[in-house]
Amino acid sequence: MSDSQPRADWRVAVGEEETSAAFDPATTSTTDAPVFVCAHGAGGNMSDRNVLQLSAALRDRGLNVVRFNFLYREKKSARPDPMPRLEECFAAVVARVREEIEPRTLIIGGRSMGGRAASMMAARNFACDGLLLLAYPLHPPGQPEKLRDAHLPLITAPVLCFNGTRDPFCTKELMETALTTVKTRWEMHWVDGADHSFHVLKSSGRDDAAVLSEIAGATKEWVAAISHL
Repeated sequence: MSDSQPRADWRVAVGEEETSAAFDPATTSTTDAPVFVCAHGAGGNMSDRNVLQLSAALRDRGLNVVRFNFLYREKKSARPDPMPRLEECFAAVVARVREEIEPRTLIIGGRSMGGRAASMMAARNFACDGLLLLAYPLHPPGQPEKLRDAHLPLITAPVLCFNGTRDPFCTKELMETALTTVKTRWEMHWVDGADHSFHVLKSSGRDDAAVLSEIAGATKEWVAAISHL
């Protein structure tokens, strides 16, 4: 991959359908830069504020980012596709990334539901060098008994997971208990005072930009570490 790799908009075939994807190159150097394929959350899309802000922060720290729409969002629907269809779409985008960019280091993941889809893929040995999860939805709000953790022990790729301490989708104590069964290299990063969108209250003394910088900085360090494994 050359230093001058440009930003690109793609149409990606998913079976008989198509979806949109965008390649956002790192703002520093793109030569052999790691690629993060970032999926949006259930209520979001590839161009929502959270995804775009995350992409910009990671690009400033040397990562190439590929954003894409799940098929239901491409069709302007608010109802998420079944998990197998989400995974099929994710895998098609990754295949296109490998074809277009040939990354040396490939990381999959994303926000909330998108990250969960990536984790389900990784649990079945989908080829990737790491899993980056942002606001992993361990359970529905107010329903801690409905844990989404059964597949986590099957993941073998290195994982970096960010959750806010005010996230109603992920009770800290329940996540820490779930991680006792995980055998892979899983780094859990708790963002103090942040909710499911990584928003913090003014009383915390920080703003959302500071939280995003914290997430991007920790991600850069983690990517550097797994790139040498």
